[in-house]
Amino acid sequence: MNLIDKYFPELTATQREQFGVMMRLYPEWNDKINVISRKDIGNLEVNHILHSMAIAKFVRFMPRTAVLDLGTGGGFPGLPLAVCFPESRFHLVDRTGKKLKVAQDIALQAGIANVTFEHADVAEVKNEFDFVVSRAVMPLPDMVKLVRRLISPSNHNAVPNGLLCLKGGELEHEIARYRNRVIVDDISNYFAEDYFATKKIVYLPL
Repeated sequence: MNLIDKYFPELTATQREQFGVMMRLYPEWNDKINVISRKDIGNLEVNHILHSMAIAKFVRFMPRTAVLDLGTGGGFPGLPLAVCFPESRFHLVDRTGKKLKVAQDIALQAGIANVTFEHADVAEVKNEFDFVVSRAVMPLPDMVKLVRRLISPSNHNAVPNGLLCLKGGELEHEIARYRNRVIVDDISNYFAEDYFATKKIVYLPL
């Protein structure tokens, strides 16, 4: 929790407690279900929780903002963001039911009440959302095709509704067709750890 406290000193006691539950439960669950690579579970705070929270440095979701976490797996980035923004609503979707059950259990035990879950393909999702978030799920053009219909036309945040992706590596080819609209933000602008040297937030208004 040291780094979460360092970069997010404004967290309430309740939020800190919720992150503490995550830090305790993910390793326990990972012994049963491989939600996070077993060689990486020791880096849970930096590589998974803090990485997810980078989106909270890029945009502060207003109350009642609706967010879809596409391909959430065991709950990233959706659960850490739901803790950061308790007055927003997060819908976590994944096609792998056993990973989604881990996220559900952690949300329940941590008292994260502003989340819902759906074991489904994105094509089955019906509601509209202000933002779709994801973490290295698929190339940007493929994701745009799938989620454009889900983005609400009504904006009430500091940036227009759209897609927020956590990505790494070479992105030039992936973002080329959106060059006039896309914003690529270095996570190293917010967090100093070496892990974030090549990590990006890709924001595309839709």
